[in-house]
Amino acid sequence: MTDAELAAKLAKDAGALLLELRQESPLTGKQLGDAGDKAANEMLVAALRTLRPDDGLLSEECKDTLERLNSDRVWIIDPVDGTREYSEGRDDWAVHVALSVNGKAAAGAVALPALGLTLRSDLPITLPAHASKPRMVVSRSRPPSEALAIAEILDADLIPMGSAGAKAMAVVRGEADIYLHSGGQYEWDNCAPVAVAQAHGLHCSRMDGSALIYNQKDTYLPDLLICHAQDADRVLKLVNGLATPLEQGNR
Repeated sequence: MTDAELAAKLAKDAGALLLELRQESPLTGKQLGDAGDKAANEMLVAALRTLRPDDGLLSEECKDTLERLNSDRVWIIDPVDGTREYSEGRDDWAVHVALSVNGKAAAGAVALPALGLTLRSDLPITLPAHASKPRMVVSRSRPPSEALAIAEILDADLIPMGSAGAKAMAVVRGEADIYLHSGGQYEWDNCAPVAVAQAHGLHCSRMDGSALIYNQKDTYLPDLLICHAQDADRVLKLVNGLATPLEQGNR
């Protein structure tokens, strides 16, 4: 089984476990979210330690021992991305399973279990056409000021959504065109989404245009841009305050 196939299988299996738990558990709210995080993490960690014992591992739900820094290959997972959305019975949450090789998001899968979908780096779907009017996904509770400012300049429609994985996959699936985030994330929040988005030909970078680098000692990775390649230069210029009034006109 290839790394990408393994990522997809694990993300899908963890998603099925989470759906079953949400349907059958008497728990609600934060208790349900915590139970989901724990159950999915145990499944994913056990599988990776069995099937890829020589690789490093970074999970949101495990204590980070930094042993992973000695490995070129490191699995980066988020058992439930969007725990709040999961516990509220919503569908905009995800399971992230990715492999970082020499600091790059090399393979990965993002499961959207409530939608019955798993997007993967080895089986890209046809990227839908860019909308005539740009659409930007933002946090439904804490939309970053930069994203709101860029949306106003571009006259973009805002689409509030839950987890980072759900937002990134909205661009892959053609529900949105731009995902710009500046509110703070960690490597597990975006490694799998970036692996999948890059495989679909989308632009993925930090907000200053630099590369997203994984398996760092400090796992804080506060900002990113995922968008259609045709939008990347303009959005990067705007967000870094380099655009002229002319460039800020209509598309």
